[in-house]
Amino acid sequence: MRKSDPLEQDSLIPEETKWDWLTPLCLLGLCLMSIIFIHSAQAFGGGNYWKMQILWSVIGFSLYAVVSVINYQLWMRYAHIFYFLVIIGLLLVFGGPMIYGARRWIDFGLFKVQPSEIAKWSTMIFGASLLARSKVGDMQDSLRGILKVAACFALPMFLIFLQPDLGSTLVFPPIAFSLLYVARMPTKFFISTFVVFVVLLGLLGFDLFNYYQYKLENPKPSDAVVAYEDSSLLPLKDYQRKRILTFVAPEVEDPQGVGSNWNRIQALIAVATGGISGKGLGEGMQAKLGYLPTAVAHNDFIFAVIAEESGLLGGSLAIGMLSLVVFGCLRVAAQAADRFGSMLAVGVSVLLMTHIFINVGMTIGITPITGLPLPFLSYGGSFMVVCFLMLGMVQSVFRYRKSVL
Repeated sequence: MRKSDPLEQDSLIPEETKWDWLTPLCLLGLCLMSIIFIHSAQAFGGGNYWKMQILWSVIGFSLYAVVSVINYQLWMRYAHIFYFLVIIGLLLVFGGPMIYGARRWIDFGLFKVQPSEIAKWSTMIFGASLLARSKVGDMQDSLRGILKVAACFALPMFLIFLQPDLGSTLVFPPIAFSLLYVARMPTKFFISTFVVFVVLLGLLGFDLFNYYQYKLENPKPSDAVVAYEDSSLLPLKDYQRKRILTFVAPEVEDPQGVGSNWNRIQALIAVATGGISGKGLGEGMQAKLGYLPTAVAHNDFIFAVIAEESGLLGGSLAIGMLSLVVFGCLRVAAQAADRFGSMLAVGVSVLLMTHIFINVGMTIGITPITGLPLPFLSYGGSFMVVCFLMLGMVQSVFRYRKSVL
């Protein structure tokens, strides 16, 4: 039997059902909300990032429209090229500017590009293309495909970790495992991986305990005291340990709440005082008075600004639209014409879910502060454009789906 072609099946789908209109409508609502609250977050300091957010939104929607009409199978053909170009970009950042203690950007003068955001997309499509061509069966038959995907994800993860950017590094494993799950890898693989994860989590816990002991012995370390990161076997920076320990035991790391725990406390105050309908646009005290630092209010902690000024209703609206986008991807995955299309749609949904959960979670104090942006709401050109690109691919998977369900 000849394998079905999504291009042929497209002709069987009525014109009015060739587009998923709910997703772009949600994206429009999210972008409008983003522009409004970025302007509000910077109103006190006179920032104009909201104007740049308009530009990124226009570029993003334009890219979304173009990618939507391209047959998604084209990405499988050229996935390896995009992947290796991004690897080059990740190497180039080490010669770029140092911003907030990290090298994550390539400076082109008028704008900066963050290759780690593009790497999430290129690694996902390359991993999906490898699995789409790999044999899947028992553990022995599937091992080659698993090793290919492991190598595919390990290289960009390693380079991003060196920048250092722990938050972006942690986004890759959920994407990889979602692709392997859709590819129907053997259950033994996932059981073995879970055991390894538990062991690594135990090592991290032991390392944090030793770091805690180090902090007790050196509450105010002098220049003569060796930094803990220099003696630890785990490749973590001390500021990353501080973020994790601030989440696990804030009374130990920052008992006064004026150091690494400051942003978390101010975000919690913003969310807690927003009430049902909020304080009103531009009336949020945390960002307006600078308690929520201007460096993070418009990007990492934009949800805190939304929750304070528009309350539970505004926060729920934002999360609701994001949820519709995510579940739309999962619905498309169930209708995809082939395994590659399913993996693309699921991979995008998992990437978005990871960002949403961690970003909103750190705002309300249930996840560590990692610096991951909130899709379509946080300020940032690279991540916003990449998100539009990925959802354009999902729209293409919908257009070339196997049937109308």
